Amino acid sequence: MNAQQMKTRYDSRGFLTGVPVLGAEELVEARRAFAKLEEEFGKEHTQYSLHNIHQSHPWAMDLATHPHTLEAITAVLGPNVILLDSRFICKYPSSAVPHKEDTAPYVAWHQDIKYWGFEGGPVASVWLALDDVDTENGVLQVIPGSHKQGILEHRTATAPGNMLSANQEIPGHLVDVEKAVECPLKAGQMSVHDGLTVHASEPNLSHRRRCGFVIRYVPTTAYPVQDPERPRSFPATVLVAGTDEFQHFEDHTPSFFSKAF
Repeated sequence: MNAQQMKTRYDSRGFLTGVPVLGAEELVEARRAFAKLEEEFGKEHTQYSLHNIHQSHPWAMDLATHPHTLEAITAVLGPNVILLDSRFICKYPSSAVPHKEDTAPYVAWHQDIKYWGFEGGPVASVWLALDDVDTENGVLQVIPGSHKQGILEHRTATAPGNMLSANQEIPGHLVDVEKAVECPLKAGQMSVHDGLTVHASEPNLSHRRRCGFVIRYVPTTAYPVQDPERPRSFPATVLVAGTDEFQHFEDHTPSFFSKAF
């Protein structure tokens, strides 16, 4: 798809999927780098606690600023883009990581924007797959067109194992699950969804890891707000495309990152 086709589909459905990013050698290098983190920190930590390591690990910044990633992001957000936040999320097979009460982690139905304390522009969330992602190992599910509904009610999740840090979910009567579609990915591909798109993922019931790099971007028009329901700080923001005439976010560009634009 060209940029206009990506934007048209994204604006209509609220997501893109199957976008190719990493070549074979790049994928091998990314997996090797992540394996070092698994060895250093352990799988209980790497499943959700590798937050904003693009600030300290050049290889992670390279993923967040990969030309193919930014090609899609600038297509849907416009030419001036800030990297807002990043996190690795890994759903390991149940036998690989001890879980409280033996509950396999899942992600409840939610909207990303509910947790982000800014306004003035949309957020685009990327899932860059380091592993193949399918139904068995907890594929992303989205409700097409749900980004047009605005922010929905969220409440405390009732089922244990929710990976969301706020442990919230959209009540079932507000989610049209019959319209849900899956976003399977081959390793090296990515999906992108709007911050208002309702999405979730089931537990990993396979014997395979399901690991991805979640990266969030906003246009430079976005700005932080004080909202007690969305108490967020932004300690890792970096301009990754275009220019920032607004300066709403502090510049946290790491010293090793050389902007090529």
